[in-house]
Amino acid sequence: MHTLHPERVDETRLKAYSAFAPILINALAQKLARRQGMKDLDRLEASLIRLVEEADIAAPDSEAMKEFAVELVVSTLRNVREHPDAKQDLEEIDNRRAEGRSEDPDTLEEQLQSGLEDSFPASDPPAVVSTAITGGAKDIVGTDEVLRRKKEASARRQEKQET
Repeated sequence: MHTLHPERVDETRLKAYSAFAPILINALAQKLARRQGMKDLDRLEASLIRLVEEADIAAPDSEAMKEFAVELVVSTLRNVREHPDAKQDLEEIDNRRAEGRSEDPDTLEEQLQSGLEDSFPASDPPAVVSTAITGGAKDIVGTDEVLRRKKEASARRQEKQET
């Protein structure tokens, strides 16, 4: 500031505020999102918008300035929400609980096992995997063939153990 002409101090200050305010708001919002999560970010956004709307600015274009300020807050926080480092809030499962759902872990485990048994065999067909490895053609075998070969190998091992 010592090198500035006294008449340019206020102009330079406004330029600095215009240039650095969005960067600072973005950095602060990202830190909040990484530490606290989306709920606090939502509260921050509402608070900042309320602050802008309630501000008493003595300027001829004060309403337009407020609109631009709200636009800045909304776009900055949208970008922060989409940032991969933003902490996502845990889902509140209390609102999703079915009426009469058991809280007993044994009952839940039993229901899970029953559901798994009812879904076996899986509805998706087994995948046949093929690789392109140099050195000659390989036989491509499906799951049924692999299981048959394992069963035969197991039977041979058991026969050897019995003799």
